Amino acid sequence: MLLAFDVGNSNIVIGVYKGKELITNWRMSTDKSKTADELGMFVTQLFKHENLKMDDVSAVIISSVVPTIMYSLEHMSRKYCNKEAIVVGPGIKTGMNVKYDNPRQVGADRIVNGVSAFHKYGGPLIVVDFGTATTFCAISDKCEYLGGVISPGIKITSDALFQRAAKLTRVELAKPDKVICKNTTQSIQSGIIYGNVGLVDYLVERMKEELKGDDIKVIATGGLSNLIATESRTIETVDRFLTLDGLQLIYEMNKERI
Repeated sequence: MLLAFDVGNSNIVIGVYKGKELITNWRMSTDKSKTADELGMFVTQLFKHENLKMDDVSAVIISSVVPTIMYSLEHMSRKYCNKEAIVVGPGIKTGMNVKYDNPRQVGADRIVNGVSAFHKYGGPLIVVDFGTATTFCAISDKCEYLGGVISPGIKITSDALFQRAAKLTRVELAKPDKVICKNTTQSIQSGIIYGNVGLVDYLVERMKEELKGDDIKVIATGGLSNLIATESRTIETVDRFLTLDGLQLIYEMNKERI
């Protein structure tokens, strides 16, 4: 079995693959202070809940945008899985040519998403990932990472609003029936949800103009992707497991390292 970790600033998504099949997955909050033993015991308990055995893990792969948690994760892999983890980064085969001015500046999650989306849907395409930041990545029909956009994520913008506006309270991230609302709670929800729909559609349309291609697919992923995609006129497909599937693909490209 392959144990895959997608480490974001807010959440860690964990997936277990048997061959190419994702057999289970979990989501946990990212806690930079967790030790290798705390992470190892947590994952061990998740495995027990699903009647899986840590001894059956044949490989571990990690994609992370949180450098401070990497020591604990890699040590956990050695101690609890007896495996040296494959870490997505420089020197790892991805099959993608990165056209960024400095390729090292591209987050591992963006590369993994691009590789996954290209293999699953073909190119050219745009990947929109709703995470701590909302990222937009342009991938060519030759599996080239052309560049993209980074904007504050939905939760970041909503948290900033509540922190800086003394009379506004936190609200559930839910979609009101109308844009024009008659109470403060729904007015905030309208601004957050429909405002982000407008952001996504405008940026995707501008990216399509610059790409100047035909049949440019738009794929969304991330925890809040469904909330925005139901109103967006540009998002075509929501793929919840895009990043995990990309990790499985990259593992197949690099498994001779094990």
